[in-house]
Amino acid sequence: MSTAPELDPYLLPLPTPHSPVVLPHLTTALHAHFNARYADPIWPLSPLTENPSAAKKAIHWRNCPAVFQDEIRLVAWSLINGQLRPTFLEERGTTLRARISLTEVHNTVAQWMRLAAWLDGRGVHSLAGCDTGVLHDYGQHLLSDGHSRRYVLRILIALTRLWAFDQLNGRPSGIGRPPWDDVGADDYLPAAASVGGENETAPLAEQTMGPLLVWAMRMVDDLAEDILAAWAERQRLVEAARTNTAAAAGRAALHVLLDPLIAAEAPLPAIVNRSAIGLARTYIGGLTGASRGQIDKFARREGLVAAVAQRPGSCPLDVAVTGRIGGRLWRETLDFTEAITLMRHLGTAAFVVCAYLTGMRPGEILGLRAGCCPDPKPDASGKVGRHVIRSNEYKTATDEHGNHQSAGVERDVPWVAIIPVVNAIRVVERMVPDGHLLFDHDSHDLHTTGSDTGSLKLDALRARIEAFVAWANAEAATHGLPNETIPPDPNGKIGTVRFRRSLAWHIARRPNGLVALAIQYGHLRTTFVSGGYASRSRDGIHDLIDIETVRAVAVTVADLHDDLGAGGRVSGPAARRAIKAAAIAPRFAGTVITTTTARRLIANEDAMIYDNPHAVLLCHYKRATALCHRDGVKDTPSLDHCVPGCGNVIRTDRHALQLRERATALDDRAAQVPGPMGERLRANADKLRGYADSHDRTRITVSDDAG
Repeated sequence: MSTAPELDPYLLPLPTPHSPVVLPHLTTALHAHFNARYADPIWPLSPLTENPSAAKKAIHWRNCPAVFQDEIRLVAWSLINGQLRPTFLEERGTTLRARISLTEVHNTVAQWMRLAAWLDGRGVHSLAGCDTGVLHDYGQHLLSDGHSRRYVLRILIALTRLWAFDQLNGRPSGIGRPPWDDVGADDYLPAAASVGGENETAPLAEQTMGPLLVWAMRMVDDLAEDILAAWAERQRLVEAARTNTAAAAGRAALHVLLDPLIAAEAPLPAIVNRSAIGLARTYIGGLTGASRGQIDKFARREGLVAAVAQRPGSCPLDVAVTGRIGGRLWRETLDFTEAITLMRHLGTAAFVVCAYLTGMRPGEILGLRAGCCPDPKPDASGKVGRHVIRSNEYKTATDEHGNHQSAGVERDVPWVAIIPVVNAIRVVERMVPDGHLLFDHDSHDLHTTGSDTGSLKLDALRARIEAFVAWANAEAATHGLPNETIPPDPNGKIGTVRFRRSLAWHIARRPNGLVALAIQYGHLRTTFVSGGYASRSRDGIHDLIDIETVRAVAVTVADLHDDLGAGGRVSGPAARRAIKAAAIAPRFAGTVITTTTARRLIANEDAMIYDNPHAVLLCHYKRATALCHRDGVKDTPSLDHCVPGCGNVIRTDRHALQLRERATALDDRAAQVPGPMGERLRANADKLRGYADSHDRTRITVSDDAG
């Protein structure tokens, strides 16, 4: 009696030309309708993901050399629908996953095609001809191309997957085992230069982020009611114009509206469509009740097509304007033609507020739904807690086996939401249906008539942010507010991923800077960390704050080291400690700041000196003697609560000079202000000079400390 061989669950059957690119059990409901067939020239990958903000990537087989298309197509199908054996993963003890995300699939197949092009150029026309020796040559080729270590490692992993998945289909090509899978990847990787990734993303300049945040919050807090009312009125007029039927009342109303304008040769209601000026027929129909046919007939008889091109006029909406900019009403009237643009900018402004003031990644914000931030209910004692945001995390979402989960997973601990964020969410909730994505594509992309799946995409948001900046700058000019113009960022376009790093940078380095003053949010480190979520939240903003804090300290300690080396002097209760700390500055120079090293350095009180330009001092923070928070539980100082008599204070010769400069500026202001206000300014000036004089009397040098 014979026993049938046991089926191998990891070995996929050969597909047919009509096989779906993504097998049914792997397709997601959100994008299943995009699925293609095996023989199609383009393979959409969106059926693999439930992430609403994921870009709709696709594999275009025209990019693969023709002689390799059949082989790579088959392995790519295995990559999409199969998974690596657990034994394969266990033997390597790596972070390789059995299944990868849509983006990784797309990038992996792209690297296979690049290998195929390189092989084709060398006269190798099949994967069977790509043995271990050839792969070694390709690895050396990658090493000489000048790419970063992280980038080359991704390529090597992609090629390891090519070899592994080639063995998991019914017709393996026989490509060789990559040598780095046997001997390790170090010989094929450039030297590590930096930590890379998000930590190396340039923060937005304070001069850019400050006014950008001002305009975004102004849209949400001051102008949203007007914009939403204008949109509702526009939609009412559009629906009325669409359903109007020819009637005598409509024809009469048409004459009442337009006859006086024609007689006076006044401007006529106009719209601009692709640079062409036309009669605002929908607006006119909504106002008058006239049908489209009645309007067209009237326009032909009166020659309005030519007249409106010569005398284009506005289309004011019957909406009361209440919002103000610079203390004045921001519009006399709101126009039918600008309602779509204003709604677009309002949604963009809400995204900017959420992206900067939460620390969430863009994809996580785009996955938020209406109702994600309910109003907190009072507890038994009547105390009302903080607003929190329930969200899904996508970038690092994995199942129990370490495989990517495209639908995301809910964070164990929610994000803290400060009031500007709550206001932004409440505005967007009025723009979308209940329970829908806050940045639902169909609700926000008002210029298109077709529908799409999921949320707005990151590419679209990048363009929207640039358009919002241009609009805000035009408004600043119109309202005579040149100081509120948003200048270009020195590191390029604003984008979407820089907000998170910028928040950490500004918290760590500018607790009293332009951005803080823009919203009066105080010290957000306290809100985020002691607020109870960040230290327990997977991948929270606290890691970036720690890294930025240590980077700022490294600069401060290095500057102090150089200043003391040049004969500079220091004063204050912590002056001798500061001299010892500055002596270790060279150690910072060779340290790559990662999350781990940042936490270790922050815990080392002897090494950490913080700059506070607002208070004109340095802080060599010791929890036991800190006066900025009395409970003694914080790892870092609250620089917005510096107390001059604190035992952690240090001042340098530079600080003494700055104190006297500020005192002089206060005296100049006092001379222009009569009465008690002038007296207060002069008293503050005297106090600053007193701090400077105290520094001069008590300052010490490195040699004094050594003696």
